[in-house]
Amino acid sequence: MKIPYVCSTADDGLAQALEQAINNKTKPLGSLGLLETLAKQIGLVFQTVQPKLESPSMLVFAGDHGITAEGVSAYPQDVTWQMVENFLGQGAAINVFARQHQMALHIVDAGVNYDFVPRAGLLDRKVAYGTQNFLYQAAMSLQDCKQALQHGMELVDLCPGNVLGFGEMGIGNTTSAAAIMHILTGLPIEQCVGAGTGLSAQGISHKAQVIQAAVVHHAHVKDTDPLAVLATFGGFEIAMMAGAMLQAAAQRKVLLIDGFIATSALLLAWRLQPAILDYCVFCHCSDESGHQLMLAHLGARPVLQLGLRLGEGTACALAWPLLQSAVGFLCEMSTFETAQVSQSAAS
Repeated sequence: MKIPYVCSTADDGLAQALEQAINNKTKPLGSLGLLETLAKQIGLVFQTVQPKLESPSMLVFAGDHGITAEGVSAYPQDVTWQMVENFLGQGAAINVFARQHQMALHIVDAGVNYDFVPRAGLLDRKVAYGTQNFLYQAAMSLQDCKQALQHGMELVDLCPGNVLGFGEMGIGNTTSAAAIMHILTGLPIEQCVGAGTGLSAQGISHKAQVIQAAVVHHAHVKDTDPLAVLATFGGFEIAMMAGAMLQAAAQRKVLLIDGFIATSALLLAWRLQPAILDYCVFCHCSDESGHQLMLAHLGARPVLQLGLRLGEGTACALAWPLLQSAVGFLCEMSTFETAQVSQSAAS
């Protein structure tokens, strides 16, 4: 397995041209706020002052986690496969939002502890029937971890457009994400752990204790080896998502990053290829405890804050119209010259 190379989008000449194009629109300087930042970012990704967004797709990765045996979730593991069936039946929130915004939706079995009937809309890339309990052993072998990353990279070719969103489903995966966050950011475990699917304060404390014990057990795993961190504490859906993110950025696509779990996958991808941040639109700040701190660690500014903590890629679909608006004003809005509108005397 070869990690895709992700090049920086930095281009001083193009950046200056984009800023000039944005500032020449019929509006006060900076008055479209974050939309202006998005327009410039998208222009740099696509290397043009006239970018076009094409055929947005969503990949939703599902996987089970052995750590659920420690009582770290408010829901039983069976909910993972049941929600995948809900996705395939077009009944989940992400189905509604993706349909509303005409985003192609692909559901990926990365490692669910269940045998699904093959059908349209389901991509079977199952590495195993869930991970091992990382309290006692690595969640997955390094070989399986690399296989999951490879599957994720290859899935990008099924998404022909230039915008790709990332979602997930997996009971127990906030525990994996919190452990990954703790190791890679150095933040205290208590700041990384949240309610997940709805744990009580006592449940959150228990989850933190489980992670602490697991970190002690795997003390040999260091933040300098992101693949070891992923294999030890991750999930197949997190690994596959990280691989897809790396490949999508290598192909110069815009990456729509959802919440806490998706950002933990991005955190791993970032440690492997730091320039990947140039391609990322962080769609929201989750209400899951720790997400705001993870975003701050990455220097990321989310475009929405709606109190969401569902996952599934829901914020990607909700943020998509903002990208359309950003590109729309850049490409279609009149300039002061074409509209014959007087500019500010201070400009």
